[in-house]
Amino acid sequence: MQNRILQFIGEDGGVATAPEPQAAAPAQPPADAELLDAYSAAVVNAAKRVSPAVVNIEVRLKAAPGRHPGRPSHGPGPGGSGSGFIFTPDGFILTNSHVVHGADEISVTLSDGRHFPAKLVGDDPDTDLAVLDIDAHGLPCVRFGDSSTIQVGQLVVAIGNPYGFQYTVTAGVVSNLARSFRSRTGRLIDNIIQTDAALNPGNSGGALADSAGRVVGINTAVAGFGLGLAVPINSTTRQIMSELVSTGRVRRAYLGIAGTPAPLPPPLAARLGQRRGLRLVEVVPGGPAAAAGLFLGDILIAAGGKPVQGVQDVQRLMLGSTIGTRLPMTVLRRGAFVDVVAVPAPLE
Repeated sequence: MQNRILQFIGEDGGVATAPEPQAAAPAQPPADAELLDAYSAAVVNAAKRVSPAVVNIEVRLKAAPGRHPGRPSHGPGPGGSGSGFIFTPDGFILTNSHVVHGADEISVTLSDGRHFPAKLVGDDPDTDLAVLDIDAHGLPCVRFGDSSTIQVGQLVVAIGNPYGFQYTVTAGVVSNLARSFRSRTGRLIDNIIQTDAALNPGNSGGALADSAGRVVGINTAVAGFGLGLAVPINSTTRQIMSELVSTGRVRRAYLGIAGTPAPLPPPLAARLGQRRGLRLVEVVPGGPAAAAGLFLGDILIAAGGKPVQGVQDVQRLMLGSTIGTRLPMTVLRRGAFVDVVAVPAPLE
């Protein structure tokens, strides 16, 4: 079959014959300058969206050794500084507990230079979160993102006040999403975001944002040169924020157990899709777990419909909303699965 001849109308109205179209040349990768411009635009966009809501926090403490939450600040009495960000237009601010815990006076400086005394609404040292309140309205506030959707290698932007220098912006990537960090109380905070965006003293409590300017984490610690950690904005963090705003504290539930991770037999691990359970090394007599029928030596496999592989998996469930509710649990006992239902009690 003969090749089809393509025709078009020439400028003079005559008919001309066009050659068969040639294969398109392979697309050229963007030039370095174009990539740099795109990167710069993403950082600039995130900074413009978030910076107006980032605040500088100054605290004053009674004279006591070892109570400095940040760098020494000028003025009478020991004190320190940190960062935070406004999350409601009427003045609620999220920051780290270690920035403001035990402070006698707290003051906040907004991005427009205004100063306000701040009230500590509540703080939770176990998760290193705290909420402040200032008497102001119509304030710029951040948009929250979903930390469960971010990926290793993704661009993130840190905005805070290191060493008291206001509104410093640094950028980097998400380096890891499975780090753990112990709060000052010794409680393990898991699923911490690790980033190589430069963090320094004073960045604590500041915002970690994605390229769209949505806050996905609260900068909380510097673990070493080029390694920063942030508490993710996830459902647990939002629940803690809500409890701090509504009651000023975080209620926690109590089961009355202590455990240690225990490896599961390979066939069972493959079947369940988890490598470990939590072997109970203590069951408090008269506690909710004992009342539910749990015993020393049981291996806790699941609680609340979620796998249990370590203490932190149980800790995540022990927030105030669990108190007084029925919590289904599955344990491995002498090679057989046993289902029980516990009713967590309030932790006094």
